[in-house]
Amino acid sequence: MSNPQQLSYSKEHEWLSAAEDGVSTVGITAHAADALGDVVFVQLPEVGAQVTADDTCGELESTKSVSDLYSPVTGEVTETNEDVVNDPSLVNSAPFEGGWLFKVRVAGEPEGLMSADEYAAFTAGN
Repeated sequence: MSNPQQLSYSKEHEWLSAAEDGVSTVGITAHAADALGDVVFVQLPEVGAQVTADDTCGELESTKSVSDLYSPVTGEVTETNEDVVNDPSLVNSAPFEGGWLFKVRVAGEPEGLMSADEYAAFTAGN
């Protein structure tokens, strides 16, 4: 699965959509979903919670391991994806569509994120 060109990517393997009315969507990449294996549990930040770029804000549990979820930006969580909480396998089957994790009202300009091509180079060989 290729990385959508319109998204930005973090070194922790999260993706971020361009802001619409100041709100961006966050998810994990197909690369991360493949590395995790079958996701069986998702813990997301609460709506209204403040998240900080590069800090832990949730957890993903798979049949292989438990991994921290990092926020790629600083801001306030405005929505969480209840579909993915009820059916964590969406993270694996549709990481860039139905498997999104949360929406955040971004504070300031996102920093340190990669383009799709930069992310592909970053993950090459991993």
